Amino acid sequence: MNHVAKKAGASGATVLTRSGLLAVLAVLAVLTGCSGADSTTGGKSRSPQEAIRITPKDRAAGVGPDSKVEVRVPDGRLESVKVTRIEDAQEQEVRGLIAKDGRSWTPQGAAGRLGLAAKYSVDAVAVDGAGRRSARHTTFTTVVPEHRFIGYFKPENRSTVGTGMIVSFEFNRRITQRAAVQRAIRVTADPPVEVAGHWFGADRLDFRPAAYWEPGTEVTVEVGLRDVQGAPQVYGTQHKTIRFTVGREQVSRVDAEEHTMEVRRDGNLVSTVPITAGSPATATYNGKMVVSEMQEVTRMDGRTVGFGGEYDIKDVPHALRLTDSGTFVHGNYWSDEDIFGSTNVSHGCIGLRDEQDGGGATPARWFFDRTLIGDVVEVVNSKDKQVAPDNGLSGWNMNWTQWRAGSAVH
Repeated sequence: MNHVAKKAGASGATVLTRSGLLAVLAVLAVLTGCSGADSTTGGKSRSPQEAIRITPKDRAAGVGPDSKVEVRVPDGRLESVKVTRIEDAQEQEVRGLIAKDGRSWTPQGAAGRLGLAAKYSVDAVAVDGAGRRSARHTTFTTVVPEHRFIGYFKPENRSTVGTGMIVSFEFNRRITQRAAVQRAIRVTADPPVEVAGHWFGADRLDFRPAAYWEPGTEVTVEVGLRDVQGAPQVYGTQHKTIRFTVGREQVSRVDAEEHTMEVRRDGNLVSTVPITAGSPATATYNGKMVVSEMQEVTRMDGRTVGFGGEYDIKDVPHALRLTDSGTFVHGNYWSDEDIFGSTNVSHGCIGLRDEQDGGGATPARWFFDRTLIGDVVEVVNSKDKQVAPDNGLSGWNMNWTQWRAGSAVH
């Protein structure tokens, strides 16, 4: 009996020991598996919002283009960060860098600038000081501007132009942030040559090299005005690339006293054409002017340029515009043939003998057929003043020092 009793006691002690062990294991399981505490340190893990801190906050709206964008961790390091413009036809990643200590990510230069009226996503992965990985995804949207500006430009894309071509932008709004706008337009050439910008007032920006372009030069104009602030609350819309080719060199020299126009190609005299320039009362501007438009036939009404009803010719042939104020080289069929080469009778234009229908082998047709937009026409020995540099593409009347002084970027 005593032996049995001893065995029973031993059995009870064994059961209690196992029960105690199970209870301990259960407690450990609660501490390690359910609470999410660090099994090594016993500390609590952070929520994704605490572990990875993102600016702007999740679902922020109306974020400005220059607002701070940052991803930061309080400890550990960032493994990866990707900020992407989404919901566009083509997703665009915002370039940025993780700091050397791995604790933060920030955008990189101009490439990290936010676009307007856009939605962005931020995806970040980090490892904390205890080796635990966490990830976070947020989104935000940028402000939709009420006011926009655009630049109307010359020359046309894929055109072939003369060596005097000036790249010209006219903006539909006054620009106050001129340096930002100028930096957003990049003009490069092959073979390389320095190109500088010059502002005429608050709504026009022209670009040219120090001297006429070399024939055969390939010019690229990169317009990165989209989302660039041109004035308070006014942003650009354009993002495009324009390319044009510089053709042969043609410079024509009009001598108002001699009533002639010497046409030179690549420095060689091709022809001397008899002309009529502006009369003493309405003399032609002196200086270098650039062909900016070519029209087979056009109407010339004196009332549009301040001459009242002195003339209104509805079918002027072979018209080549030189200035915005109305100076042309054009065909003239209504004057006597003997004035060409002998008398100045025009209202400031340069007239060449022509026929009313623009046909025939006339001097005006000959010159028109051999001219490119961007060719230079220089007038000398006229009784009028020199043409203003902003009247048409007349910027070649400024020397290089004067031209560069008009740049907003130094």
